[in-house]
Amino acid sequence: MDTYASPRLPEQEELADRPGATGLLREVLAALAEVKIHGGSRAVDLSGLGEADRLLVNQVLGEGEVSVIIAPPIAGGSEIRIQESVFAGVWRVVEEAAASDRIEVGPIPTVVAEAARLDGLSSPPPWVGPPPAEAPSAPLLLTELRDHSATWRAGDPAHVVNLTLLPVTTADIAFLDHELGTGRVLILSRGYGNCRITNARLPGTWRLVYYNSQDVVIQNLVEISVVPEVALAAPEDLADSFERLQE
Repeated sequence: MDTYASPRLPEQEELADRPGATGLLREVLAALAEVKIHGGSRAVDLSGLGEADRLLVNQVLGEGEVSVIIAPPIAGGSEIRIQESVFAGVWRVVEEAAASDRIEVGPIPTVVAEAARLDGLSSPPPWVGPPPAEAPSAPLLLTELRDHSATWRAGDPAHVVNLTLLPVTTADIAFLDHELGTGRVLILSRGYGNCRITNARLPGTWRLVYYNSQDVVIQNLVEISVVPEVALAAPEDLADSFERLQE
């Protein structure tokens, strides 16, 4: 597990030659102060930053534990790549095809929840015929998940189904995967092992698979929420990032 370490910065004289980078980092600090108090998210554009200033910003921000890839929609568009910095809640968001490069401050970039919401508007192709006999538990689980998806609202507690603790077969998991579908969002969270998070095409529904350090699955969950909490920067994380970036 990586822990925070202060970046190795250039000497003060060299920093004086990087007003673009230092000015931008002050904008990020101001954004953190606003989000810490008022919530929501704030964006800081990097597109006009020179190469030397950009390298300094990269050096200060580093790479944190959470990364996201959002595939382009079928109708066209560009892949979006997101990397959390070493300051939790400070995210680098890059859309290369759209020549967009920005820092977003908040629990997670807003584009993640929006992409998942749009994916939830289209259902996967329905299963033809009765469920497989080898998947006795899947139909009941699907009924539960569809009911909670239909009634869940933002602000409600997340509804979690722990498949690891249930008597499900490999066929049950395969049938669930087919019926829930797979969306465009892939989140990887690294900590004490890895967590792979993908959105389903059932509104508000996510698949979470936890692996230990030997890449063995230790937990398999379905969660109904806006975005799973494990991927979010908590308010105390944002407050801590503000203090560390200020320092």
